[in-house]
Amino acid sequence: MKNSVYIVAGARSAIVPSGGLFKNLNYYDLASPVIQHCLNAIGLPPNKVDELIVSNALGGGGNPARLVALASGLPQNLAGLSIDRQCVGGLDSLLVGKALILSGQAQVVIAGGAESYSLRPKRYYKSLKEKKYIYQSQAPFLPSIYNDPLMEVAAGELANQSNITKTEQHEWAIESHTKALRARSELSKEIVTVPRAPIDHDPYARSLTMETCQRSKVLSASVSTASTSVAADGAAFVVMVSEKALNTLSIDHALRIIDGKTSGGNPELPGLAPISVNDLLLKKNQLSVLDLDVIELMEAYAAQAIICAKELKLPIDRINLSGGSLSRGHPIGASGAVLAVRMLNELKNERKIGLATIAGAGGIATGILFENITFNNS
Repeated sequence: MKNSVYIVAGARSAIVPSGGLFKNLNYYDLASPVIQHCLNAIGLPPNKVDELIVSNALGGGGNPARLVALASGLPQNLAGLSIDRQCVGGLDSLLVGKALILSGQAQVVIAGGAESYSLRPKRYYKSLKEKKYIYQSQAPFLPSIYNDPLMEVAAGELANQSNITKTEQHEWAIESHTKALRARSELSKEIVTVPRAPIDHDPYARSLTMETCQRSKVLSASVSTASTSVAADGAAFVVMVSEKALNTLSIDHALRIIDGKTSGGNPELPGLAPISVNDLLLKKNQLSVLDLDVIELMEAYAAQAIICAKELKLPIDRINLSGGSLSRGHPIGASGAVLAVRMLNELKNERKIGLATIAGAGGIATGILFENITFNNS
């Protein structure tokens, strides 16, 4: 379709809990094999790439995208563009790439995210609430200039206000792990092995039971470690092209980006933000939730996923078909891009329309609608 942007390739690393197999790898170590794989998969030379957009939340400053570009063997004249919108940045990188292509500034863009939670910087910051300096081993998430609750505290408050029980949250988590284990062989097809730490699956997925969940540590109110995504390391990227560039490739499957939107909401209840964003996105494109064949819904907290599914009336049997972040982990800057890679692999055969959506610290959310496009190259 004229004036459309297409995703023609996508892949990710395994998602590994912080302190695990990837603990000695920086974000560019995780990103470079993924990017090289994406280009090789469609036979696209690195010198055809016009821009690289990298979402990174914990890297400690500088221009992470430049380091990723150099590590990936992209041309030196490609400067790289880094963005930080915390959890939603991985999806927002696609929206930035789309804008560059539609404006005519680029024909080919690689977009995604990379995060090393294990090697995140440590810093002091001033707590607005406690009026003192706090030492944190992660970048501080300050949802509001007036208050700075931990994210699990915000999730606990959301669960309380929405009457979401601990059992409901644990049931959601168990289902996420069950689906991920069932789909392990299929998921391995989208995972690129990182040479210095080879693994072809997400190691956190396990046979989770209600008994195990009940023994898990309570983080806040009804929110437990079992119903919270574990901090993780990982990278995920897609190759986006204009229609002109698309016509030079020999591929059988792509995703067209129908539309996308990022917006803000209540900073102290960030889990609610996807509700209004996706409601507006669906209405704008004259779609109902029943038109969605696949829904990739971020599960930073089970409570957040549950309330979004309920309020948007999403078909439960179409959400996170192969498990969600509760069963793999949350590499903050990369998590949204993981959803896009998941969408590329789930939207096949008879599945036509998909929605990927994620909430982030600060009360923001992003949603992107995708359409499966198939080509007959015989």
